[in-house]
Amino acid sequence: MSDLDEHDSLHRLLGGYLLGGLDETDTDKLDAHLHDCAECRAELDRLAPVPEMLQHLPDARHMGGDLPPLTVAPTARPSPQNIENLLGRMRAEKTRETRVSRTRWLVAASVAVIAAGAIGYGVLVNTGGGTPVSPPVAVQNITANFQAADGSGMAGQATLIKKAWGVQVSLNMTGMAGKGPFFCIVKRADGTQEQAAVWGETPEHTAKVDGSSSFTATDVTTILINDAEGKLLGSATVT
Repeated sequence: MSDLDEHDSLHRLLGGYLLGGLDETDTDKLDAHLHDCAECRAELDRLAPVPEMLQHLPDARHMGGDLPPLTVAPTARPSPQNIENLLGRMRAEKTRETRVSRTRWLVAASVAVIAAGAIGYGVLVNTGGGTPVSPPVAVQNITANFQAADGSGMAGQATLIKKAWGVQVSLNMTGMAGKGPFFCIVKRADGTQEQAAVWGETPEHTAKVDGSSSFTATDVTTILINDAEGKLLGSATVT
């Protein structure tokens, strides 16, 4: 197979890559290809919103049909962190391409900011009054501890990390007894829910998983962990 044929073949797998429909062999091949192919990374960036859009489509039961609801398969799905790294690399390449054309504008803007800062400093010093403005406080990650549901021995923490596209949910869990796959659900105050992560059973009944949601970090009020049968294993209240 020529390089062009192989590229076209892998390019056609991008949709399945995002939706978790590839087997491990194809996932590994596409992982390696994406690190070297700017064209496929650009297409991956364009397709990135598709899984979230699919989650919000009404299923057949709400439309009077008999088909099962549309879901995203967890099998061999690349981690959200891997996809985020690839998209970040693609955006960085776009930034480098436009940097030369923006240089003059950035220099002019920097001079204006420096001048404004110097004027503000001079006014503050010369008047001898007023309270210096504190620098903005960096956004902190939010950590929430899980409480086990009745009959469950699950324990652990969830860390919410603010992202431009929503929130990353990092889980560190123990006592994951029950039938997998397990699901992490994030919930807002208005009751809206999204699936943030899904993973399988482990021999040690532990899990360290990174998931994601389109909700903002401050919108998430509750994080739920369910087993494959929908049984609640534990929940964490985000404050």
